[in-house]
Amino acid sequence: MELIKLDFYTQGVLSIAALIGLTSFLMLGQGRLLRLIFVFALQGLLLVLATALAGYSMGNFHLYISASITLVLKVFLIPWMLHKQVYKLNLHRDVEALKNNTAVMLGGATLVVFSYYVLHPVIQNTSVVLVNALAVGLSVVLLGMLLMISHRHAIAHVVGFMSIENGLFFAAIVSTRGMPMVVELGIAFDVLVAAILFGIFFLHISRSIDSLDVDQMNRLNEVDQ
Repeated sequence: MELIKLDFYTQGVLSIAALIGLTSFLMLGQGRLLRLIFVFALQGLLLVLATALAGYSMGNFHLYISASITLVLKVFLIPWMLHKQVYKLNLHRDVEALKNNTAVMLGGATLVVFSYYVLHPVIQNTSVVLVNALAVGLSVVLLGMLLMISHRHAIAHVVGFMSIENGLFFAAIVSTRGMPMVVELGIAFDVLVAAILFGIFFLHISRSIDSLDVDQMNRLNEVDQ
Protein backbone atom coordinates (compact mmCIF):
# COMPACT_ATOMS: atom_id res chain seq x y z
CA MET A 1 0.00 0.00 0.00
CA GLU A 2 1.38 3.40 -1.03
CA LEU A 3 0.24 6.43 0.93
CA ILE A 4 0.22 8.67 -2.15
CA LYS A 5 -2.44 6.47 -3.81
CA LEU A 6 -4.90 6.90 -0.94
CA ASP A 7 -7.58 9.59 -0.84
CA PHE A 8 -7.08 12.89 0.98
CA TYR A 9 -9.10 11.90 4.06
CA THR A 10 -7.20 8.64 4.53
CA GLN A 11 -3.82 10.32 4.09
CA GLY A 12 -4.75 13.05 6.56
CA VAL A 13 -6.08 10.69 9.24
CA LEU A 14 -3.08 8.35 8.98
CA SER A 15 -0.65 11.28 9.24
CA ILE A 16 -2.47 12.77 12.23
CA ALA A 17 -2.66 9.34 13.89
CA ALA A 18 1.11 8.97 13.58
CA LEU A 19 1.68 12.43 15.06
CA ILE A 20 -0.71 11.75 17.95
CA GLY A 21 1.20 8.58 18.76
CA LEU A 22 4.45 10.55 18.59
CA THR A 23 3.17 13.16 21.05
CA SER A 24 2.34 10.38 23.53
CA PHE A 25 5.95 9.20 23.30
CA LEU A 26 7.21 12.75 23.78
CA MET A 27 5.08 13.16 26.90
CA LEU A 28 6.36 9.86 28.25
CA GLY A 29 9.96 11.05 28.20
CA GLN A 30 9.45 14.60 29.48
CA GLY A 31 10.99 15.58 32.82
CA ARG A 32 9.82 19.21 32.85
CA LEU A 33 6.17 19.84 33.60
CA LEU A 34 5.91 22.89 31.33
CA ARG A 35 7.15 20.91 28.34
CA LEU A 36 4.79 18.10 29.24
CA ILE A 37 1.84 20.50 29.23
CA PHE A 38 2.97 22.01 25.91
CA VAL A 39 3.09 18.58 24.24
CA PHE A 40 -0.35 17.80 25.68
CA ALA A 41 -1.68 21.00 24.10
CA LEU A 42 -0.05 19.97 20.81
CA GLN A 43 -1.81 16.62 21.01
CA GLY A 44 -5.09 18.47 21.57
CA LEU A 45 -4.41 20.55 18.44
CA LEU A 46 -3.93 17.35 16.43
CA LEU A 47 -7.30 16.14 17.71
CA VAL A 48 -8.83 19.40 16.50
CA LEU A 49 -7.35 18.82 13.03
CA ALA A 50 -8.59 15.22 12.95
CA THR A 51 -12.11 16.27 13.97
CA ALA A 52 -12.23 19.13 11.46
CA LEU A 53 -10.91 16.84 8.71
CA ALA A 54 -13.61 14.27 9.48
CA GLY A 55 -16.25 17.00 9.40
CA TYR A 56 -14.99 18.32 6.07
CA SER A 57 -14.75 14.87 4.44
CA MET A 58 -18.16 13.66 5.65
CA GLY A 59 -20.01 16.97 5.53
CA ASN A 60 -21.01 16.81 9.20
CA PHE A 61 -21.44 20.36 10.50
CA HIS A 62 -21.59 19.33 14.15
CA LEU A 63 -18.01 18.03 13.96
CA TYR A 64 -16.85 21.62 13.44
CA ILE A 65 -18.57 22.51 16.72
CA SER A 66 -16.83 19.57 18.38
CA ALA A 67 -13.49 20.71 16.94
CA SER A 68 -14.09 24.22 18.31
CA ILE A 69 -14.90 22.86 21.78
CA THR A 70 -11.79 20.69 21.71
CA LEU A 71 -9.71 23.69 20.64
CA VAL A 72 -10.97 25.81 23.53
CA LEU A 73 -10.70 23.10 26.20
CA LYS A 74 -7.66 21.00 25.30
CA VAL A 75 -5.47 23.50 23.48
CA PHE A 76 -6.09 26.64 25.51
CA LEU A 77 -8.14 26.33 28.72
CA ILE A 78 -6.89 23.11 30.35
CA PRO A 79 -3.19 23.69 29.43
CA TRP A 80 -3.55 27.25 30.75
CA MET A 81 -5.01 25.96 34.03
CA LEU A 82 -2.21 23.41 34.42
CA HIS A 83 0.40 26.00 33.45
CA LYS A 84 -0.98 28.36 36.09
CA GLN A 85 -0.86 25.63 38.75
CA VAL A 86 2.77 24.82 37.91
CA TYR A 87 3.80 28.45 38.42
CA LYS A 88 1.64 28.86 41.51
CA LEU A 89 3.30 25.84 43.12
CA ASN A 90 6.75 26.97 41.92
CA LEU A 91 7.35 23.78 39.94
CA HIS A 92 8.33 25.41 36.64
CA ARG A 93 12.07 25.00 37.27
CA ASP A 94 11.92 21.46 38.65
CA VAL A 95 13.27 18.64 36.51
CA GLU A 96 11.96 15.19 37.36
CA ALA A 97 14.65 12.53 37.19
CA LEU A 98 12.81 9.64 35.57
CA LYS A 99 13.73 6.21 36.87
CA ASN A 100 14.74 3.71 34.18
CA ASN A 101 13.88 6.14 31.38
CA THR A 102 15.19 3.75 28.73
CA ALA A 103 13.07 0.92 30.08
CA VAL A 104 10.01 3.19 30.13
CA MET A 105 10.49 4.20 26.48
CA LEU A 106 11.04 0.58 25.44
CA GLY A 107 7.91 -0.33 27.37
CA GLY A 108 6.02 2.38 25.47
CA ALA A 109 7.21 1.00 22.12
CA THR A 110 6.12 -2.47 23.24
CA LEU A 111 2.65 -1.16 24.07
CA VAL A 112 2.30 0.30 20.56
CA VAL A 113 3.26 -3.02 18.97
CA PHE A 114 0.90 -4.79 21.37
CA SER A 115 -1.98 -2.50 20.31
CA TYR A 116 -1.55 -3.39 16.65
CA TYR A 117 -1.05 -7.07 17.48
CA VAL A 118 -4.28 -7.25 19.49
CA LEU A 119 -6.51 -5.29 17.12
CA HIS A 120 -5.28 -6.41 13.71
CA PRO A 121 -6.82 -9.93 13.80
CA VAL A 122 -10.14 -8.45 14.95
CA ILE A 123 -10.51 -5.68 12.36
CA GLN A 124 -8.16 -6.82 9.58
CA ASN A 125 -10.95 -6.90 6.99
CA THR A 126 -11.94 -3.27 7.57
CA SER A 127 -10.47 -0.09 6.12
CA VAL A 128 -6.89 0.94 6.74
CA VAL A 129 -8.14 4.10 8.50
CA LEU A 130 -10.14 2.14 11.06
CA VAL A 131 -7.31 -0.31 11.77
CA ASN A 132 -4.76 2.44 12.41
CA ALA A 133 -7.16 4.77 14.25
CA LEU A 134 -8.19 2.10 16.75
CA ALA A 135 -4.62 0.84 17.18
CA VAL A 136 -3.26 4.35 17.76
CA GLY A 137 -6.17 5.17 20.07
CA LEU A 138 -5.47 2.07 22.17
CA SER A 139 -1.74 2.77 22.23
CA VAL A 140 -2.35 6.38 23.38
CA VAL A 141 -4.55 5.04 26.19
CA LEU A 142 -1.87 2.56 27.28
CA LEU A 143 0.90 5.16 27.00
CA GLY A 144 -1.18 7.53 29.13
CA MET A 145 -1.42 4.85 31.81
CA LEU A 146 2.33 4.26 31.59
CA LEU A 147 2.87 8.02 31.95
CA MET A 148 0.87 7.99 35.18
CA ILE A 149 2.86 5.02 36.48
CA SER A 150 6.34 6.31 35.59
CA HIS A 151 6.04 9.96 36.73
CA ARG A 152 5.93 11.21 40.30
CA HIS A 153 4.21 14.59 40.02
CA ALA A 154 0.44 14.66 40.39
CA ILE A 155 0.20 17.16 37.51
CA ALA A 156 1.87 14.61 35.22
CA HIS A 157 -0.77 12.12 36.35
CA VAL A 158 -3.51 14.55 35.31
CA VAL A 159 -1.88 14.98 31.90
CA GLY A 160 -1.74 11.20 31.57
CA PHE A 161 -5.43 10.95 32.47
CA MET A 162 -6.34 13.60 29.89
CA SER A 163 -4.16 11.85 27.31
CA ILE A 164 -6.15 8.65 27.87
CA GLU A 165 -9.31 10.60 27.08
CA ASN A 166 -7.62 11.97 23.94
CA GLY A 167 -6.92 8.45 22.70
CA LEU A 168 -10.52 7.38 23.26
CA PHE A 169 -11.83 10.54 21.61
CA PHE A 170 -9.65 10.10 18.51
CA ALA A 171 -10.66 6.46 18.07
CA ALA A 172 -14.34 7.32 18.52
CA ILE A 173 -14.31 10.21 16.04
CA VAL A 174 -12.57 8.25 13.27
CA SER A 175 -14.26 4.86 13.77
CA THR A 176 -17.83 6.17 14.20
CA ARG A 177 -17.46 9.01 11.67
CA GLY A 178 -18.57 11.48 14.31
CA MET A 179 -20.32 10.77 17.60
CA PRO A 180 -23.75 12.30 18.29
CA MET A 181 -23.46 15.91 19.35
CA VAL A 182 -25.01 15.32 22.77
CA VAL A 183 -22.34 12.69 23.51
CA GLU A 184 -19.53 15.04 22.48
CA LEU A 185 -20.93 17.85 24.63
CA GLY A 186 -21.24 15.47 27.57
CA ILE A 187 -17.62 14.37 27.21
CA ALA A 188 -16.41 17.97 26.93
CA PHE A 189 -18.34 18.94 30.06
CA ASP A 190 -16.94 15.97 32.01
CA VAL A 191 -13.38 16.86 30.97
CA LEU A 192 -13.87 20.49 32.04
CA VAL A 193 -15.30 19.50 35.42
CA ALA A 194 -12.45 17.03 35.96
CA ALA A 195 -9.85 19.73 35.19
CA ILE A 196 -11.47 22.14 37.67
CA LEU A 197 -11.65 19.48 40.39
CA PHE A 198 -8.01 18.53 39.82
CA GLY A 199 -7.04 22.19 40.24
CA ILE A 200 -8.91 22.39 43.54
CA PHE A 201 -7.31 19.16 44.78
CA PHE A 202 -3.85 20.41 43.81
CA LEU A 203 -4.36 23.57 45.83
CA HIS A 204 -5.52 21.76 48.96
CA ILE A 205 -2.86 19.04 48.75
CA SER A 206 -0.03 21.55 48.25
CA ARG A 207 -1.25 23.57 51.24
CA SER A 208 -1.42 20.46 53.41
CA ILE A 209 1.90 18.74 52.62
CA ASP A 210 3.67 21.40 50.51
CA SER A 211 4.31 18.95 47.69
CA LEU A 212 2.60 17.19 44.76
CA ASP A 213 5.10 14.36 44.66
CA VAL A 214 3.09 11.14 44.79
CA ASP A 215 6.00 9.31 46.43
CA GLN A 216 5.69 11.64 49.40
CA MET A 217 1.92 11.16 49.41
CA ASN A 218 2.42 7.39 49.55
CA ARG A 219 4.59 7.77 52.64
CA LEU A 220 1.89 9.67 54.52
CA ASN A 221 0.29 7.82 57.39
CA GLU A 222 -2.39 8.60 59.88
CA VAL A 223 -1.23 9.99 63.23
CA ASP A 224 -3.40 9.84 66.32
CA GLN A 225 -3.92 13.17 67.98
